[in-house]
Amino acid sequence: MRVRFLPDDVSVEDVVGEKLVTLAATAGIVLRGACGGAGTCGRCRVTLREGRVALGSDGDTVLEGPADVPACRCRPLSDLVVEIPETARLREHRVLIEAAGDERLLPELRDAVPGTLSALYRTVNVALDPPTVNDAKDDLARLRGALEAVVPGRVLRVGLDVLRDLPGVLREGQWRVTVGLAESADGVEVSALTPGYATDGVLGLALDLGTTTVAGQLVDLATGRVVAEAGAYNRQAAFGDDVISRIVYTVEEKDGLAHLQREAAASINSVLQAMLAGLGRSGLDVRSAVCAGNPTMIHLLFGVDARYLRLEPYVPAADEWPAVRAAELGLALHPRALVHTLPGVASYLGGDITGGLVAAGVDVSDELTLFLDVGTNGEMVLGNREWLVGCACSAGPAFEGGGIACGMRAETGAIERVGITAGGYEVVRRTVGDAPPAGLCGSGLIGTVAALRRAGVVDRAGRFVNGVDTPRLRPGPDGPEFVIAWPAETAGGRAITLGEAEIANILRAKAAVFAGIRSMLNAVGIGLNEIERVVIAGGFGRYLHLADAVAIGLLPDLPPERYSYLGNTALKGARAALLAAEVRTRVAAAAERMTYLDLSMETGFMDEFMRALFLPHTDESLFPTVAGHGLADP
Repeated sequence: MRVRFLPDDVSVEDVVGEKLVTLAATAGIVLRGACGGAGTCGRCRVTLREGRVALGSDGDTVLEGPADVPACRCRPLSDLVVEIPETARLREHRVLIEAAGDERLLPELRDAVPGTLSALYRTVNVALDPPTVNDAKDDLARLRGALEAVVPGRVLRVGLDVLRDLPGVLREGQWRVTVGLAESADGVEVSALTPGYATDGVLGLALDLGTTTVAGQLVDLATGRVVAEAGAYNRQAAFGDDVISRIVYTVEEKDGLAHLQREAAASINSVLQAMLAGLGRSGLDVRSAVCAGNPTMIHLLFGVDARYLRLEPYVPAADEWPAVRAAELGLALHPRALVHTLPGVASYLGGDITGGLVAAGVDVSDELTLFLDVGTNGEMVLGNREWLVGCACSAGPAFEGGGIACGMRAETGAIERVGITAGGYEVVRRTVGDAPPAGLCGSGLIGTVAALRRAGVVDRAGRFVNGVDTPRLRPGPDGPEFVIAWPAETAGGRAITLGEAEIANILRAKAAVFAGIRSMLNAVGIGLNEIERVVIAGGFGRYLHLADAVAIGLLPDLPPERYSYLGNTALKGARAALLAAEVRTRVAAAAERMTYLDLSMETGFMDEFMRALFLPHTDESLFPTVAGHGLADP
């Protein structure tokens, strides 16, 4: 059966009864999705112009076009013509790759002399004594002897593929060869042999495999210089906004795990190809990779069953993963390239956090530091050089625009800053790209709630205040809502609103994060004011307005000078680990000595969560600079 997608006018063949959302991905069209294929979020609704589809898991219901159908629940029964509206498409959005602050990070890399880096893959030029009638030692022994000075005392492994090339390469290079050495947990591997002394720089790949986005950098492994960088959305997002919905998809969908593994690889390959195209280089030039990601993302990339991450007692398949050949994962690097991952700590605290806190220097700092990476998952670490405690909470997709009628990711047109005059009469906005408003991204949602509170439009419980006289407050399909942009002002010609029920979603998300912070502090007997430094990491933090985040009670009310934003620390950590053995040792040590606080087992977490469900908090003394700024109370 052939499925034709409009208006792209691309067609794919369906031979195994795949769902429309999967067939669209095969055609290069990634659809929105938040429910993991349950058909409940409505984001992937497309128009069936022609043909018949089976609806639901049992396929008992048959729909015939024209009809609007959920792409995640329909399988073709005939040739189809399907039109995909803009509202169903996952468009490119801002992906954080780098940010200011590198001057503070890892000076041992910044000041390193070229050629002295202990990268995971390096090339060395080796001259061997040719054999004679008086010295007929075999070629492999001759190579091992020459490399002894390069890797003294290390286990040196040589695979059959290299051994097959060895005799010819040595003689073609007249006993001068370039040897590629790949580091692994159990020694050093001779990964490549080139006759003569090669001059082309070998590349390594640093990756941040996030739930929402994938960011990558190509690095010259000899100099440590970043030669290209790129980012894109994670194509898995079509099958669930968060890690739980994707785990559910792998369990409930036939071949779901294999499918999400392919989507992870495709996401990485798209970023890699974008970088290589700009350099005029080939994937064969990329000989090593380091990937930082949360535990679910690493399970899915490796194609390992992730269901037990969400089932008590929440045990991952591994916290420290073995290096894997790129070819085994379907990555477009050199097929023999080893893909390394940064070690995690527990089911919801992964290598993106351990690598990030090392990149930020938390593990070697005397300052008591709070390290925060807030997104769909709220992951945080508290500590310094002497001790580390970490936890993770489910903030939900609200900060990524999920569960919000007018929510969206940080794409062009997303409202990212909001100001509201007293009483809610006038609204000023700033959008991504200064484009006409299309929806609200995470920073815009936080800013709107903060502005509504300051304007006296909502009370401390997040409910709209009775008697507020503004035309922007009106009845909505799910209760009262506030109009942030009128239809004539927007890109889509429909009003952009925020309803009372959606404000409640945002309050739950911020309460989870703040309750996690308080739970860690309580566990070690430390007060909020004792935190000397707060590091905000990740893409969400890049566009977050600190005053708004404090005003709603998401972040502690501390002096602004204690806060710093260090960008994509997960990617920085991956790049540093790619280049330096010292960093790899530090990341492993940080993961090993970190105490994981399982919030599901912490009886005090729910108490803290309930107290944080107000603006800014039940205990206003925790937010002295915010108290009294809202004009109305419950």
